[in-house]
Amino acid sequence: MPDEPFWRRKALAEMTHGEWESLCDGCAKCCLEKLEDDDSGEIRHTDIACRLLNLDTCRCTDYVNRKRFVPDCIKLTAKAVGQYRWLPSTCAYRLLDEGRDLPWWHPLVSGDPETVHKAGISVRGRAVPEALAGDLEDHVVIWPE
Repeated sequence: MPDEPFWRRKALAEMTHGEWESLCDGCAKCCLEKLEDDDSGEIRHTDIACRLLNLDTCRCTDYVNRKRFVPDCIKLTAKAVGQYRWLPSTCAYRLLDEGRDLPWWHPLVSGDPETVHKAGISVRGRAVPEALAGDLEDHVVIWPE
């Protein structure tokens, strides 16, 4: 159906680079530090932002070169989406990979990049800069989910 938006017509692997990038809703939840228990594999989220995250815009300040400055930053691919259990349940990549649709607040649906923030989905106003954080264990939160 030509009137259907691309994310309903195409699989993740079929999307153009521009379509793929536009799926990011700007929540920045994936840009928060995470702790993984070596024994259980449990992932705990923190409110500590990556050093490249702009906490006002919830966007990376050097997206193109991020791997150079943050070597453990993950480049998300269509093939690997399902492997990343730490992706929040609201993540567009995860939702589409699981066969679900985008929510009303997603900028592609609403037409407004601010709806993700207005809906309380993003980390805006809730994350702390990495430089000010201290011990990761003191910053564990449950709200990213």
